[in-house]
Amino acid sequence: MIKFLLKRLIGLVFVVISVTFITFFIGYKAPDDPITQLLGQHYTIESYNQLKHAYGLDLPWYQQYWNFLVGLFHFDFGYSFQYKGRPVWDILKDGLPISLELGMWALLLQLLFGVTLGVLSALKANTWIDTTNMAVMLAIYALPSFILAITIQVGIVLLDQAFPDLNWPVANWGTPWHYTWSDLQFKIVPILVYALAGTAYYARLTRTSMMEVLKQDYIRTARSKGLAESIVTYRHGLRNALIPLVTVLGVSFGLLVTGAFFIEHVFNIPGIAETTLNSVNARDYPVIQATTVVLAIGVVLGNLLSDILYTLVDPRIKIE
Repeated sequence: MIKFLLKRLIGLVFVVISVTFITFFIGYKAPDDPITQLLGQHYTIESYNQLKHAYGLDLPWYQQYWNFLVGLFHFDFGYSFQYKGRPVWDILKDGLPISLELGMWALLLQLLFGVTLGVLSALKANTWIDTTNMAVMLAIYALPSFILAITIQVGIVLLDQAFPDLNWPVANWGTPWHYTWSDLQFKIVPILVYALAGTAYYARLTRTSMMEVLKQDYIRTARSKGLAESIVTYRHGLRNALIPLVTVLGVSFGLLVTGAFFIEHVFNIPGIAETTLNSVNARDYPVIQATTVVLAIGVVLGNLLSDILYTLVDPRIKIE
C-alpha cells in the first residue's frame, strides 16, 4: 500500500506540473496585456514598467514559470492582477469552504438517492416503477442545471409574492458550515439543484450495473442456496455493482470544489467557481492558474481514492 501511495503521489506531482505548464503557457501567450488592463486610464510608460517588474512579467517566460513552481510548493500562488497587491490564496481561501460545502452535500445526496433509486429500478426492472423512475431521471439529466436553477428561482419569486411571510431567499449563501434556519434557507435550494443532475446519473448507472450483476451465475447460486433476497441483493449484488460507481465517485470527488460553476453563478454564491469566472473576465491569470491547480490536485486525489475503494468493494483487487 505504501509503495502504491508513493507512486501515486509522484504521479500527482507530474500531473500538477503538466497542468500548470499548459495553463501558464496559455496565459503567457494570451493576446491581452493584463498590466495595461490593470492600469486603465492611469496608464503611463513609467507606471507600466514599474508594475510589470513588480509582478515579474518582465522576466523570460521560463524564469516566470520557475518562480511560479517555486511559489506553488510553498503554497504561494502570487498576487492577483484584478485585486492589486492581494495574494491569490487570500482570494481563494474565502470561497474554498463555501464551494467545498456545496459540493460535499450535493455529492452525499447524489449517492444516497441515486444509488437507492438505481437499485429500486433494477429490482423492479421493466415495471411501471422502473419506467417512471428512469424517465424522470433521464429528463432531469438532460435538463441543463442552470436552466433548472433559473426555473426554481422564478418559482421562489412567485411563491414569495403569493406568500409575503415566506420571504425565501433566491440567491447568496449563508455562513459556511453553519446550519441555523436562516443559513439553511440559503443553502437548501442550491444544494438540491446541484445534486439533481448527479442523482439522475448515479441512478441510471446503478441500474445498468445492478441489472448486469443480477444476471451472473453466482447470484443464481446464492439464491439456490436459500439465502434471503436482501442478502443476495445487497451483500452479493450491490457490492459488485458498486465497482463502476467507485470510478465515477473518484471523478466526482475531484470536482467537488470546482464543479459548480453555473450553480454558484446563478445563485450568486461567493465560492471559488464564481471567483474563477470573474478572474476569466478580468484576465486575472494568477487566480486562473491557482484554480486549475486546485482542480488538478482534486481529480488526482479523487482517482487515488477510487483505487483504494476498489480494494474495499472487491477484495480480489490488490494494490501493489
